Amino acid sequence: MDGTRDIEALIDLMARLPGLGPRSARRAVLHLLKKRETHLLPLAQSLDRVGRSVRDCLNCGNLTTGDICRICEDPERQNGQICVVEDVADLWAMERARVFPGRYHVLGGTLSPLDDIGPEDLAIPKLRDRIAAEEVTEIILALNATVEGQTTAHYVAREVGVANITISGLAQGVPVGGELDYLDDGTLKAALSSRKPF
Repeated sequence: MDGTRDIEALIDLMARLPGLGPRSARRAVLHLLKKRETHLLPLAQSLDRVGRSVRDCLNCGNLTTGDICRICEDPERQNGQICVVEDVADLWAMERARVFPGRYHVLGGTLSPLDDIGPEDLAIPKLRDRIAAEEVTEIILALNATVEGQTTAHYVAREVGVANITISGLAQGVPVGGELDYLDDGTLKAALSSRKPF
């Protein structure tokens, strides 16, 4: 069949996306081909535009179409706080919640010896440079509560710890509305060890 090789190549590429396996990718590709004018062609054009124009912010690692992202350019966010996150998805989650008024720093991953990711693979030197260049008063380590995330948080804290700069982390434990009976052991342990006066 003509085009089968190209279709299979597209399915293979789609199957590499998070959350899609071979079957889901096949269904998605067949759907796109059925809706060629309204779905496939606009998607292809959008992918091409984004692939050509979007890049990492030279300052923090967020995605932008210029050299510096809108968050780094915003003078109102120069409050001395830098929130360190693992990746852009975490930055976007914080922005979606509208809970942080400062600037961010994207590490680009977490330390993971099994995946061969070491300190040299993360944007830690750039964070050190920012601390030296900007009037930073607090570094907030907003990394995932996984072994890799917490190992990375401790490493970053040790590497960037400077006098007159507060290094803090996100609170961990029982989520709002959470019931103790449904929580895993690790969450209960973190909640108990992070207890505060009532």
